[in-house]
Amino acid sequence: MNSVLYCLHNLSQKSHLRRMEKFTQHGDTSCLLHTIAVAYYSIKIAEFFGIKYKKRDLIRGALLHDYFLYDWHDGEKERRIHGFTHPMTALRNADRDFDLTDTERDIIKKHMFPLTVIPPTCREGWIVCLADKYCSLYETFKKEAYRKINTKITGDYAELYKEIQMI
Repeated sequence: MNSVLYCLHNLSQKSHLRRMEKFTQHGDTSCLLHTIAVAYYSIKIAEFFGIKYKKRDLIRGALLHDYFLYDWHDGEKERRIHGFTHPMTALRNADRDFDLTDTERDIIKKHMFPLTVIPPTCREGWIVCLADKYCSLYETFKKEAYRKINTKITGDYAELYKEIQMI
């Protein structure tokens, strides 16, 4: 988890990443908290199955996979197809704010497979795709998902690290 927090800290210093706290993703989970959980569970999945992966790319791709920076629940007409369009919006925003690797681009662009029809081309993309589905379901059906860490997100990352291990 230290790696996730390190990347989160570095990414948030140079970007609009912290704005994701303001947007609800699934249920009552913020977009930022969702991406932290996806990064955490992506690592857990890779390690559980003994998959070789690029750790930095996996974490950064997971943290940026929903970097679309808007409220998709606002009722605007173009948001009705958010599930199909937000990966490209997130990729454009991430490309604007960061120097992305090809693996990170693949993760961001294809994390909604099979809703978006082109599958990931790297194992990191498949891992994030799976972790995203898991976290999305959990957040949708669990009130106050990750409750113990939600209040820590704006504070000290060391405290966040202690709490996230309790999930």
